[in-house]
Amino acid sequence: MDFRGKKYERGSNWSDPEVVELLQLWADESVQMELESCLRNQHVFNRIAEVLREKGIHRTGDQCREKIKKMKLEYRRIKDNSKAPRGGRTWKFYEVMDRVLTSRPALAYGSLGGSMMAQQVLQGSMVESYHHQFASSGLPFGHSQHPELMEIKCFSEPNMANSSRIQNVVPRPGFSALHRLRKKRKGQRVKDPLDDLLLKTLTSQRAMEERFLQMEERRFQRDLDVEERRMQLEQRRFELEREHEFRMFNVFAQMLSILKQSHSGSSSSLAMPRGLDFSQALSEIAGMGGGGGGDLQEMRARPLTERRVDMHGFCNPGDFQRSPYLSARGNIANVFRGSTEEGYKAYHADKYDEDKNPNGIINFGTSENKLCFDLMSKRLKEQLTQTDMNLMEPPLLQYPDWKGHMFLREEVARFLTYYCKAPAPLKAENVIVLNGCGSLFSALATVLCDPGEAVLIATPFYGGITQSVFLYGNVKLVYAYLDSKITGTSTRPFQLTVEKLEKALQDARAEGVTVRALILLNPQNPLGDIYSLSELRDYLEFAKRHELHVIVDEIYMLSVFDESATFHSVLGMDRLPDPQRTHVMWGISKDFAVSGIRFGTLYTENQDVANAVGSLCYFHGVCGPVQHKVAQLLRDRDWINQVYLRANHARLKAAHTYVTDELKTLGVPFLNRNAGFFVWIDFRKYLRTGTFEEEMLLWRRFLDNKVLLSCGKAFECSEPGWFRIIFADKTHRLQLGMQRIRKVLEEREQEILAEEKEQPCQSDQDGKADSTDEVIFVSRHQEPTCAGSSNLGDLIGLLQQQMRSSDWLQKNTAEQFAQEKPEIYDVFSKLVGKQ
Repeated sequence: MDFRGKKYERGSNWSDPEVVELLQLWADESVQMELESCLRNQHVFNRIAEVLREKGIHRTGDQCREKIKKMKLEYRRIKDNSKAPRGGRTWKFYEVMDRVLTSRPALAYGSLGGSMMAQQVLQGSMVESYHHQFASSGLPFGHSQHPELMEIKCFSEPNMANSSRIQNVVPRPGFSALHRLRKKRKGQRVKDPLDDLLLKTLTSQRAMEERFLQMEERRFQRDLDVEERRMQLEQRRFELEREHEFRMFNVFAQMLSILKQSHSGSSSSLAMPRGLDFSQALSEIAGMGGGGGGDLQEMRARPLTERRVDMHGFCNPGDFQRSPYLSARGNIANVFRGSTEEGYKAYHADKYDEDKNPNGIINFGTSENKLCFDLMSKRLKEQLTQTDMNLMEPPLLQYPDWKGHMFLREEVARFLTYYCKAPAPLKAENVIVLNGCGSLFSALATVLCDPGEAVLIATPFYGGITQSVFLYGNVKLVYAYLDSKITGTSTRPFQLTVEKLEKALQDARAEGVTVRALILLNPQNPLGDIYSLSELRDYLEFAKRHELHVIVDEIYMLSVFDESATFHSVLGMDRLPDPQRTHVMWGISKDFAVSGIRFGTLYTENQDVANAVGSLCYFHGVCGPVQHKVAQLLRDRDWINQVYLRANHARLKAAHTYVTDELKTLGVPFLNRNAGFFVWIDFRKYLRTGTFEEEMLLWRRFLDNKVLLSCGKAFECSEPGWFRIIFADKTHRLQLGMQRIRKVLEEREQEILAEEKEQPCQSDQDGKADSTDEVIFVSRHQEPTCAGSSNLGDLIGLLQQQMRSSDWLQKNTAEQFAQEKPEIYDVFSKLVGKQ
């Protein structure tokens, strides 16, 4: 109830009993401490008024405050004028006021503040105790009683430390009595247990402040580290821009050189071994241009002899300078770059780390299983404690059979027999062990093909195969192009058929290209397709008809994570159409999440192929201790079946579900497969035009936003706009990576919509591929037929491509360049003047 309204407000006159009740509350030590500790004390008088109301005295806090103020003024007037006789009989409240005002305790402000203590006492002790005590207490303040005998009693709870204690304060004459009373109270306060509590609180507060300062120092250090990394990245960006400028000037210098040679009528070429095709590759590096503007019909219409190994993306033409210390083969290897090396290099320079580098690059581009590190590390640690794992016999430290130790080959044969469901036990003598499946591709290409010959493969495919077969064996790849169009109810996107293989093979033979082998990836990377038994049989029958070797890569055979999908190994077929030309590869890097352990195995019944590959194992062997540990790992069938594969499949399925659900939310099409670590995604609607240049711009946009993907060009996909994402990663990285992908796509979509609004009448004839269009784009890398004009045209196209790929022209005008680098500009002007 509010007693401040006019309805409940009483006059300013106070009766003597009301004044006594007011003084009893106001004279309490805790109340005095509260009043002295704060400048604004209206809340104290409001609580005094509440206690008075409980006694039936309806006064407001303002009235209480005003009454005390008047009594103080009256007290000071009497005291200053010395008009009060001994005992203060002229004013009946003088002695009480004098005792309170002259003995008011001095407050010591600690770190916690005196107001907090007084407030706690007032809220707890005064309100509760006074309300209880005043109900039964009443002072006999009659007409015959003299004010000198009046006593102000202060009550409090016994368990409230450091509050006013139950006592009668009787006035005593003299300063010594008051001094003794203060010393007594001081001694009591020292012994009070609240002092220990305050000491502990202060100590804890000091410790918290120290921890806070330490955390602030660490945060400041992290900020410094982040700023340092930012500066490093900025420096790297500046270096890349300088490299870009150098590449353009290098191309321009080559153009000038060609013009000069044409003017003088002389020309020169690099001397290369006639029997090798490296001279053609070097010519491609010098004359590379375009890169993604043609379509599939134009590519197929060109002779296959003019389709060279696609060096674009594998080497930088601007960086190519022939070294006099290297052969033609050495010069190619010197400038050869993997299709994903740029992104992989950027990732290693700025790796994401949840604690150390939360703004780093998240790698969704490298096909690694990062979900089972805990299982494999625990298993390998357990093996290290076992006697058989620590076995170190002399044969393990000596030269082995180059095909691998027999105990390992026997274990691999038993392992493949079990998991490939072979109809008969596989033989250990047919097993060859190398340091990874990349080495197996290199070795097989070298022993099955002569330089300049080719291997047939369907696109898109794992781009590392190109590097593996080309660097050592100078072997080309003939592509059977697959597309995303569905032609019937029984077809699927990017479906491999015998008809497409036949057409690609016949086109190659018509151009005089010798095809020696067919490569099959099962499960397929990057599509995730699993071939049925009938499809496998059709592919093998096709190869048998044309006397082609079949290299089957089954490195993801144990990474089929959904029970609805069934994997069929070639080794599980009842009868192979051509067993002497069928070679199966497998390794532990994918299925056992140990890509850092380089181990691959080949199974072939052809002993000539086995012996030839075995000779190359001298360069690609696996050390003895690693062979022993791998054999022990493959032998533990119970752990593999009951622990590892169950957990691995469950984690892969959960991660795949999360990523695909996010893609569905974004409305992005994708191939929904149940094998491998990847999802093949259709980002074509986010390209302004359906070209590989636009695809590369989108890829760089992802990389600039700290997420690394693999673009379709890296897999020789015929349709720009397809990307591969790796989902075999921890949940927190998947969530953050998908957030960054969402941000890029939303920004890209807004940009495209804004451009469409600005140009509403623009037709769809800009080359942008739709999900229903059979429009396929491939790179054009035609070898020059003339040393003069064709090379010059290719260089002009390359220079235009370099300029379009950046804002170099906007940042570097001729006037600005002349001011910044006058010496180079003078040389350039003189060269132009001589032409």
